[in-house]
Parts: sequence; C-alpha cells; structure tokens
Amino acid sequence: MPKKSAGILVYRKTKEEYEILLVHPGGPFWAKKDMNSWSIPKGEFEDDEEPLAAAKREFEEETGFKIEGEFIELNPVKQPGGKLIYSWSVEGDINASEVKSNLFKMEWPPRSGAFKEFPEIDRAEWFSFKTAKQKIITGQIPIVENLRNKLKG
Repeated sequence: MPKKSAGILVYRKTKEEYEILLVHPGGPFWAKKDMNSWSIPKGEFEDDEEPLAAAKREFEEETGFKIEGEFIELNPVKQPGGKLIYSWSVEGDINASEVKSNLFKMEWPPRSGAFKEFPEIDRAEWFSFKTAKQKIITGQIPIVENLRNKLKG
C-alpha cells in the first residue's frame, strides 16, 4: 500500500495578487537548498485517520498554528515515488516569522553515533503563484496549479 500524506495550502489575497504559504524542511540535508525544496505543510497518516483531520494536525505540528476556515479540497497528487498527497486550501493570514515547528531526531553527522534534534520546518514564507512554482518541490506543483485554477474560476 503506497504511503499517504495530507496537507493544507493557505492562501491570502494582497492588493495585487494571491499569495500562498510554503514551508522549508529543516535539518542538514535541506539547509542550503532553496529552489524546488519548499513544500505545503503536510505529513503522513494512517488508513484509520480522516485525511482532512490529518492535514489539520500536520499543519499545527509543522507551523505551531491551528487552522480553521472554509476548506477547499484539491485534487490528490501522486508523487514520483508513489506517495499520494491529499490537500486542501483555506484562506488565512499567518505570520510566517512566527512559525514554530515540532522537532525530529536524526544521527548527525552520519555514522557518528550522535543524535541531534532539528525542526521539521525551519521557516515559512509567503510567495506569489509564479515564485511558489519555482520554490516548491516539483511533484507538488500540481497542488499549486489546482488552487490557482480554483481561485480563478
């Protein structure tokens, strides 16, 4: 059974255009990566968990913010490795500089026997749709495009 993830793409309307909130993964692997490395706040869930509830839980774990509102279901996206991402969008205005993520442990440096904690998300930023498509992991571009199409129509 392929793994499944659920996430939330928050958007806001500025004077000129819509912007979307993306998060940057924490940890040493992602530290110096920028283009094609950002993501929607998301995480894996099990078969017995309702996907939207999982998306809300993951959003809070990764950003420190509870999210409510009128959720728009977006089309599921299959990643190159087979993982299926379920996503929703909701209008909101979160202060990206106040995002505070949960932590994860990993062996660092590799094969050292020492374990360090890193934030799952090291930062969040608001981006225009054009910039977001350059920043987000390539496999998640259809999520951004789906939201843009829904907001247009």
